[in-house]
Amino acid sequence: MPPLAPRTRPGEWLEYSPLLIILMVLLGVGWLFSEFSSKPAITAISGLNTYNFLFIMLGALLHWRPRSFLDAVARAVPTTTGVLIQFPLYGSIAALLTTVKGADAQTLAHYISTFFTSIASHDTYAILMGVYSAILGFFIPSGGGKWIIEAPYVMQVANDLQYHLGWAVQIYNAAEALPNLINPFYMLPLLGVLGLKARDLIGFSFVQLLVHTPLVLFLLWALGTTLVYTPPVMP
Repeated sequence: MPPLAPRTRPGEWLEYSPLLIILMVLLGVGWLFSEFSSKPAITAISGLNTYNFLFIMLGALLHWRPRSFLDAVARAVPTTTGVLIQFPLYGSIAALLTTVKGADAQTLAHYISTFFTSIASHDTYAILMGVYSAILGFFIPSGGGKWIIEAPYVMQVANDLQYHLGWAVQIYNAAEALPNLINPFYMLPLLGVLGLKARDLIGFSFVQLLVHTPLVLFLLWALGTTLVYTPPVMP
C-alpha cells in the first residue's frame, strides 16, 4: 500500500485520523446486531444492503484512516469512487430519517415535518416549507425521491391552510434543489471523470447558495400568492 501523502490543509486532519472510522464501524456494528437479532440469519445476510454495508465497513476498518480508504477505492475504480462510497451513506441517512421508528411508531422525518407544519400559517407556509425541504435535501439528496414519504404531511397542511396545492409542490421541489449547490450528490460522476474533488468546486457553489437561498425563498413566497386555493377533487 503506497504511503499517504502529507496533509496540505488543516481541515484534512479528520481524513488522517481513525476517529471517523471508529465511529462509523461502531454504528455499523450496532446496525448489524439489530439486523441479525430481528431477522433470521439467512434473511439478514442475503440482503444487498447488508453486503454493501458490511464490506464498506470492513474495508474502512482495515485501512484505519479515511484518507487511506478513499485513496485505495480511487485507485481501484477512479470514475465511480464518490458514488460507491457516498451513496450507501446517503441511503443510511435516509433510512434513519424515514424508516426507523420511535416508541410511538413515528419516524424522525415525521417529527421534523410535524414541527414545521405546526408553526406554519398561510402567509409563512412558503418560507417554512422551503426551509424544511432544503434542510432535508441537505441530509438526503434524493433528487426529489423522498417526496413519497413527506407528501402526506406537506399537502395536508396546504389543504388545512387553503394554500394552492400546485404551488405547494413547486415550493417543495425548488427548495429541495438548493442544497445541491454544496452537496456533491450531483457532482459525483463528473468529479470522477475529471479527477477533481468536491472541495475544488464548493467554494464557488457556496457563494451561489448564499445568493440564491434568500432569492428563491422570496420568489416562492411571492409566486405562492398568485393563485387561489382550489380543493382537490377526489374521483
